[in-house]
Amino acid sequence: MTDTTTPERCGGQRAAARLDRLPPSRWHRRITLIVGIGAFFDLYEIFLGGVLAAVLADQWHLGHTAKSSVIAAGFLGMFVGAGVLSVLADRLGRRRMLLVSLCAYALFSLLCAAAPDLPWLLALRFLSGLGLGAELVLIDTYLAEFLPRAVRGRYMAWAYTLGFVAVPVAALLGARLVAAHRLLGIEGWRWLLVAGALGAGFLQLMRRQLPESPRWLTVRGRDDEAGRIVAGIEERVARETGGSLPSVAETESIPERTVPLGEMFRGDHRRRTVMWWIFQVLQTVGYYGFATLAPVVLTAKGHTVTASLLYAALSFCGYPLGSALSVPLIDRIERRTLIIASALGIAGCGLAFGFADATWAIVTFGFLLTVCSNIFSNAFHVYQTEIFPTGLRGSAIGIAYALSRLTSVALPFIALSVLTHLGPAAVFTGSAGLMLLLCLDVALLGPRTTGRSLERI
Repeated sequence: MTDTTTPERCGGQRAAARLDRLPPSRWHRRITLIVGIGAFFDLYEIFLGGVLAAVLADQWHLGHTAKSSVIAAGFLGMFVGAGVLSVLADRLGRRRMLLVSLCAYALFSLLCAAAPDLPWLLALRFLSGLGLGAELVLIDTYLAEFLPRAVRGRYMAWAYTLGFVAVPVAALLGARLVAAHRLLGIEGWRWLLVAGALGAGFLQLMRRQLPESPRWLTVRGRDDEAGRIVAGIEERVARETGGSLPSVAETESIPERTVPLGEMFRGDHRRRTVMWWIFQVLQTVGYYGFATLAPVVLTAKGHTVTASLLYAALSFCGYPLGSALSVPLIDRIERRTLIIASALGIAGCGLAFGFADATWAIVTFGFLLTVCSNIFSNAFHVYQTEIFPTGLRGSAIGIAYALSRLTSVALPFIALSVLTHLGPAAVFTGSAGLMLLLCLDVALLGPRTTGRSLERI
């Protein structure tokens, strides 16, 4: 039966329930594509750090500290950007910050491609990271607030599947451009930065068509505006699906309000905040540790830079595949259970990769590790949007994510030092231990969320 509520009446607390009961449509798939593809540039930039460190170590004769700095500079910018832009997203709006973040990244990435020396490169990588800092947080928040609860996990997993194509692309492009040395008289690694900037600039134009989140508008007291946006979406979905829309169950209409940051440390929110802060610090080591350090680890095993990038690219093909494999699982298996199972897979495959010497073993275990990594990643990206209320969602997720970026700043300095003195096996043994702690954290403190509305959770 079609709900006949007028646009004016569909504002307020009813907006969330009306969005949740919509059948999935071409409109939902379109915003998933436009918003989710932004993950491509975030992940491209993250994994580009390891490529640049391996390439510039040879071209610019970088030492241990300098190589670590190339990786850490982008993460330091992301730490600041995640803390600032995600909080602003709760104050100024999801759409506005989505536009600001990608615009800043495109500009500074293009300037980074022209960096004449290491200090300029580090400064500009920091600034491009600043722009990208909240990108994944904003993607998660925006999509979670629009997508119907029945397909929320599945559609967000598809968004990240598109994004993770960036990982093998960065490594394959790196391998080709490093082998070519120069293209049109310009060093190959600079083209990697130009490609990211131009792609992000094009996506920026597409994002200007996006509406503001009705859930956010409701929390800010802009009920009429939320109602108009929801009514427009309903009309479009009804036209695309060719049928009537389900009625809205009144019992699902639960009020939300503006939430002060201090609410993160009160009641049930305190338990969830502590759990998620611990999680974000630990997952950085297990998840990003492999991707950012793989080319450097492989050169430490005695492979050439070009061969290391090729092996890394083959291993990284597991990222989009693992993300695709998560799609049929993510709405069928409890999010918390899926996170724990895939984290154990990361720990086991990481150990095997660290001890492997043969090329087939390096590529095989690296590939399996990345498959597990993206089942893990998609599950936790959906999970984090579900455990905090709308008025606090961007800030709570963003601050926790900023902690993970801060860990990422320290990670290359610590990991490369361990790699130099103790070898690859020690790096991945330590990583496996931290992933086990992560599993305990989620099992003991994490709530169940799968299949429930954001307001009820």
